Amino acid sequence: PIAKIAAKLAVGYTLDELANDITGGATPASFEPTIDYVVTKIPRFAFEKFPGAQPVLTTSMKSVGEAMAIGRTFAESLQKALRSMETGLTGLDDIAFQGLGEGDDKNVIRAGLGTPSPDRLLKVAQALRLGFDEAQIFEACKIDPWFIRQIKDIVDMEARVREHGLPANPGQFRMLKAMGFSDERLGLLASVEASEVSARRRALDVHPVYKRIDTCAAEFAAPTAYMYSTYEAPFAGPASCEARPTPAEKIIILGGGPNRIGQGIEFDYCCCHAAFALSDAGYETIMVNCNPETVSTDYDTSDRLYFEPLTEEDVLEIVRTERQNGTVKGVIVQFGGQTPLKLAQAFERAEVPILGTSPDAIDLAEDRDRFKALIERLKLRQPRSGVARSANEAKAIAAALGFPLVIRPSYVLGGRAMEIVHDETQLDRYIAEAVVVSGKSPVLLDSYLRDAIEVDVDAIADGKDVFICGVMEHIEEAGVHSGDSACSLPPHSLKPQIVADLERQTVELARALNVVGLMNVQFAIQNDDIYILEVNPRASRTVPFVAKVIGLPIAGIASRVMAGTPLAAFGLRRPKLAHIAVKEAVFPFARFPGVDPVLGPEMRSTGEVMGIDRDYAVAFAKSQLGGGSKLPLSGTVFVSVKDADKDKVVAPVRALAEMGFRIIATRGTKRHFDAHGIACEKINKVLEGRPHVVDAITNGEVDIVFNTTEGAKALADSFSIRRSALLYHVPYYTTVAGALAVTEAIKALRAGNLKVAPLQSYVGKEPQKLAETA
Repeated sequence: PIAKIAAKLAVGYTLDELANDITGGATPASFEPTIDYVVTKIPRFAFEKFPGAQPVLTTSMKSVGEAMAIGRTFAESLQKALRSMETGLTGLDDIAFQGLGEGDDKNVIRAGLGTPSPDRLLKVAQALRLGFDEAQIFEACKIDPWFIRQIKDIVDMEARVREHGLPANPGQFRMLKAMGFSDERLGLLASVEASEVSARRRALDVHPVYKRIDTCAAEFAAPTAYMYSTYEAPFAGPASCEARPTPAEKIIILGGGPNRIGQGIEFDYCCCHAAFALSDAGYETIMVNCNPETVSTDYDTSDRLYFEPLTEEDVLEIVRTERQNGTVKGVIVQFGGQTPLKLAQAFERAEVPILGTSPDAIDLAEDRDRFKALIERLKLRQPRSGVARSANEAKAIAAALGFPLVIRPSYVLGGRAMEIVHDETQLDRYIAEAVVVSGKSPVLLDSYLRDAIEVDVDAIADGKDVFICGVMEHIEEAGVHSGDSACSLPPHSLKPQIVADLERQTVELARALNVVGLMNVQFAIQNDDIYILEVNPRASRTVPFVAKVIGLPIAGIASRVMAGTPLAAFGLRRPKLAHIAVKEAVFPFARFPGVDPVLGPEMRSTGEVMGIDRDYAVAFAKSQLGGGSKLPLSGTVFVSVKDADKDKVVAPVRALAEMGFRIIATRGTKRHFDAHGIACEKINKVLEGRPHVVDAITNGEVDIVFNTTEGAKALADSFSIRRSALLYHVPYYTTVAGALAVTEAIKALRAGNLKVAPLQSYVGKEPQKLAETA
């Protein structure tokens, strides 16, 4: 625990005075670690979320997360790390070099190896398969020859499996597994199903053993159950397993794997609180995760930690080991985002109990046709929609529903490949470029609700009772991904009867889906009509925010409910909030030159901040300051908005003008302000010649930007405005809702209302005590 030791050293301790927790105090902190394992960390990237960004690694960090794996050899560790990434890799998968087969193949491969791309390791392996030798690869990429040789060993072993198939001898099979090959990878190499490889491996009694991280190469016994799997080849007799499962009643919690856009640290928060609450309730908690950035992978968060990839093979082997002693009450798949949910059916097949909402209920919420039937049975509303399994079917549905439409692939997290299409040309481009539409991977088309307010509701249910944790009103309109929109809790503008109706519908849905544990519902409100966008019967990314605002450990309570404690036992009461909190998203656009920082239905934020106050405007101001935007109290506002927003932007611009701000606008927007009696100066668009708006931003003459746009041409024309605002740290807002909120925030800041207070002064201690003593 480096940070813990460093903190104690900072207050005056010396290394020899501090005990090493891992060895239970048998060694002091001054005892230099001796490690008998290899650790590989691989970053995870999200270039697909940022069209226009070049997938090239530079001195500017671009990764959004990372996976870590531990093995007895580099090959084992590397292949475990690759499959921990959850990018579809089974190991050193085949990869195509662009331009291969078009002439000068050797130079194409050299160029591919010479570019520092996220997949360069795979390209090294592919170059070896294509006949390049180690010296040629080193010359092209300058990766240390030792690593190239290690990758060559893996590639050579792959070739043997391709040629001879799977070994029938347990010793040879174990040797393959000791190099880190997963059953799925071996299946691909031997052209058989992964399930057939697993069955053959089990028939030969080839299973991993688990070793403990002890920092002393087994010189002292390590009481800390921090473990990794290995198939180490038994050169000196059978490999010994150090897992030593206990006779306790245990619950396995699956983490979320590497951070990525749409699935980040919010889910780790839930895993940690579940571990703490279940441990307090007397269960032995077992954490499985492969993300070194998380608190869940600290050795003292759970009773037992397995640092392993979150794949069917790896997790079922852990279950098999833990079942050798004691009782596995069940596995929790609700807290790690989409990652553990993918394993739910594998657990059912293996007859491993899943705690909480059943996999069938999860599928019912995800399956468009089944969910539509449920909504109709409950007499609730959904936007008109259709499921297309071919390009022609997509066009027919679009014609029936009318544009604009929200279109996306089925089963997504973080709005991956989700877009709003406004006409048939955009629909054709989406089908051609974004996804492959087929019977196996259909696309979903929904009517886009214009000018609708989006709302998130988080709840805990036990199959009978439902507790509404929070109703969050989004500040950006529907159409901006819920993870990217700022939101307020409690709602800042919704009528009480609408909030009551949202809560009623959430309770109905929780009971109909028989939810046990956490649940999140996304609604859209258009002209006081409530539409259900989606239901997620699992932890959502808003759980930590809601928990801090209402002062209740909702993830911990939900985990106890999933373990069988009825909700009524907690005596939960909705706290009457005298404060309001605003959650704001934080974006990495500055790291990606060429990317347009405009918000849409595909999630791009990599973090979030919270502002809290007794007043909504001040809470919003705090959230902007926390997110790195310095709000001006005077200066110049540049406004350029699409025609549909011209009337709506009048109110915030008039308010800023009355505060003494100078208003500058492009020709069309200026004409509209003139008609409404707002003093305004014209400034050129970039295409109209200099001096234009980008010159003004670059020269420091603009203090805040309001820029809304629609359609590909308008987006392209105004891209340089948003990009230069980003580069020169000028606050910019690409929705009218954002412009309205920031105007109120500036007004509050000018009035000197910004006060600092600890979180405890808002939520106090009592609700938490009440929940924890249940």
